[in-house]
Amino acid sequence: MKNYPSIFLMLLIAVVMVSSCKSKSPENLPKYKKAFRTQIASFETQKDKTDKKVAQGVQDLSGIQAAIQNAKNVDKEFNQVYTRWKKVDKQVDDLSKEYKKLKGDADNLFEAMTKQTEGLSDVKTRSELSNAISKTRSDYSITLQKTERSINKLKTLHADAVDVIKALEVAVALGQISEINSGLQGIENKVAAVMAELNTSIAESKDLYNKRIGSYN
Repeated sequence: MKNYPSIFLMLLIAVVMVSSCKSKSPENLPKYKKAFRTQIASFETQKDKTDKKVAQGVQDLSGIQAAIQNAKNVDKEFNQVYTRWKKVDKQVDDLSKEYKKLKGDADNLFEAMTKQTEGLSDVKTRSELSNAISKTRSDYSITLQKTERSINKLKTLHADAVDVIKALEVAVALGQISEINSGLQGIENKVAAVMAELNTSIAESKDLYNKRIGSYN
């Protein structure tokens, strides 16, 4: 990422000073910093869980044609795939909830910094820090927006996959499996792209914490 202007260094210094004076901090910034950092890790963990479930679901989806051709009980085979995709749906929903918590913790941290900065007596310092907070918050909001779009893409892909399963079930009954195969193509690549986007969001969140808030490690 690009080098940040000196004003961000001032912000970092100010936050560190506040962190070293907990008893004098009515906003308790260390608490909000810790909550934000913890939520980044929680979101990353949930992303990894979702990635594994989606990967397994895509594998089941891709292999369902061969599986049902050898299955003695076709309905049972489809039900197993449905069940696995229900688990995918839960993972995507959990990921969305973790994102909302991440956004909420980021908002709490920025609002606390803003409120405390507004109480500073030195006009110049107050102005510089306020501008730095505004810039940082604006930059991070872009990451949050991208993250939300990626999660929505994942929800759409999940719905598309379920539609493919339902369509394939009808196609099997009609003996027209080959006409549905096009619906299976590309889903795996799209999922990989979305997960890559989410990895980028996590990396940007860590980078924000490291370079503008405090050391992540």
